[in-house]
Amino acid sequence: MTPKERMLLALECKKPDRLPATIHQWQQYHLDEYMGGCDALEAFRSTGMDASIQYFEAMGQFWVPDAEKHALQTEQWRDEMTVVDSNPDKKVVHHRIVTPEGELTYKTGGNRTTTWVTEYLIKRHEDVELIERYMPVASLDKQAIAAEYERIGEAGILRGFVWGDQAGCWQHACCLMDVQELIIETFENPAWVHRLLETLLQKKLRFIEESLAGARFDLVETGGGASSDTVISPKLHAEFCMPYDRRMHRALHAVGQKITYHTCGGMMNILELIVENETDASETLTPPGCGGNIVEPDAVRRAYAGRVAMIGGLDQFNILTSGTPEQIRAEVHRLFEGFGRDGGYIMSASDHFFDAPVQNLRVFADAARECVY
Repeated sequence: MTPKERMLLALECKKPDRLPATIHQWQQYHLDEYMGGCDALEAFRSTGMDASIQYFEAMGQFWVPDAEKHALQTEQWRDEMTVVDSNPDKKVVHHRIVTPEGELTYKTGGNRTTTWVTEYLIKRHEDVELIERYMPVASLDKQAIAAEYERIGEAGILRGFVWGDQAGCWQHACCLMDVQELIIETFENPAWVHRLLETLLQKKLRFIEESLAGARFDLVETGGGASSDTVISPKLHAEFCMPYDRRMHRALHAVGQKITYHTCGGMMNILELIVENETDASETLTPPGCGGNIVEPDAVRRAYAGRVAMIGGLDQFNILTSGTPEQIRAEVHRLFEGFGRDGGYIMSASDHFFDAPVQNLRVFADAARECVY
């Protein structure tokens, strides 16, 4: 089987020839520091893993390196940026959004591995009106996507996002407003929170209709870590995440896209809600060593029971980066028995890593080849 065939079969909750093995979004820092500056596809080939290539163009995430170069601009939404410090190890950018009816501001800090918000865009309830009226929606170049799809060929799959700072509505909102403040708003002003989420959903539905219909992706990511049960309660997830996620997923299915729902944190208390949101796959199956709560992989497998495929599970810090070859091999086999014994599983680092030795990645790939169906 080719890597593409292997991964697509797993996404259908079936058994391929052997366990697929990949990582989540190869980071440019690791490519530059450890892989000689090659691109992600060549890095997958050189380590023997099944390629999972992320397509970032026009996705709108503030955390993508040098995001200010790709900020959306219109006459009614002018993002006037000031680079306060251009040092890539301590970058600071201030944003002033100018609209016909008022201004919004936000600030970010960053280094060569990530970017974070230091001042959130939403400061008043009325700010949602400017977002609703003027925030633009990105559009994708479907010919460029098709060219990347052909370049990858049978080496693996091509993944996309739903537009926004994060793909899910709740998760996107948590990039515009501090998550603790947003949680308080769900109790004090729930109607306002729903208005914000509906505003973001309508923009995402437009993006799906205009840019994802006919786009040659094998998998489209939704969700985000702020929906995890280590951030919000299952009750809040049921009210403020799941209904919006499900409407988005139905729109994605209507244009022929397959979905993976991303929760880089706790999942054990929302497994049935993830099934209910009608996703095709669930990631990142994060263990406690990386901030999640997946202790018994077979419990997740039983809960999903062939209804939802699984992606992730491997501790990218304590195992993939710091583990011995024996520890890596043992963990791969343990996770295969727990998550993957019935198929429907793509083993992956549960999220980003930055300093994993190349030899450890090869050990990971070799161990996965030992896990056959």
